[in-house]
Amino acid sequence: MNGGAQMEQKHTLSVLVENHAGVLSRVAGLFSRRGFNIDSLAVGETSNPGISRITIVVNGDDYIVDQVSKQLNKLVDVIKIKIFKPTEFVGRELVLIKINAPAKTRAEVMQLANIFRANIVDVSTETLTVEISADQEKIRALTALLDQFGILEVVRTGMIAIERGSAKDHIL
Repeated sequence: MNGGAQMEQKHTLSVLVENHAGVLSRVAGLFSRRGFNIDSLAVGETSNPGISRITIVVNGDDYIVDQVSKQLNKLVDVIKIKIFKPTEFVGRELVLIKINAPAKTRAEVMQLANIFRANIVDVSTETLTVEISADQEKIRALTALLDQFGILEVVRTGMIAIERGSAKDHIL
C-alpha cells in the first residue's frame, strides 16, 4: 500500500458526469471494488440537463481516495472530480423524521422543530413528520432530542455539497 498508516476520515467528492444510463453504477462500482462503504450518495442534474453531479461521502484514508479518484477520471462519462477539503464546501442533507406525537407531547415536538428551523410537513392524530435541511451535526442533534418521543421512521436524501465562495475552479 502506501508504506505508512493513515487515519481514516470522511471524504466528500463531487463528480460531474455525462447524464447517461449506467454511469452511477460504474462510479459506485469503483468504490465497492476498493472495499469502500459509501456513507452517502446523492445524484441530480446540474443547470445543464446533459450533466449530472454525484456527491459521494466515504470513509477512508487519503491515499485510497486519491487512487479511486484517479480511476474515476479514467471513466469515459466522468467530466471532472473534486475532492473537497472540509473547509471548502457547504454541505446539506434533507431528512424526514416521523415522530410519535400524541396531543400531550405535540407542542414540545413542534417547539423543538422550530428551534432547529425545521418544518412540520405532515400531521396525523398520533404522529408528526418533521422536515429538516441541515448539516449532519445539526441533524444528529435534532434526532437525539426527538428520540425521547419515539422516532418511528427516518428518511434521508444523502448529502449534497457545493464549493464555497467564488473559487476560480468551480465545477458547474
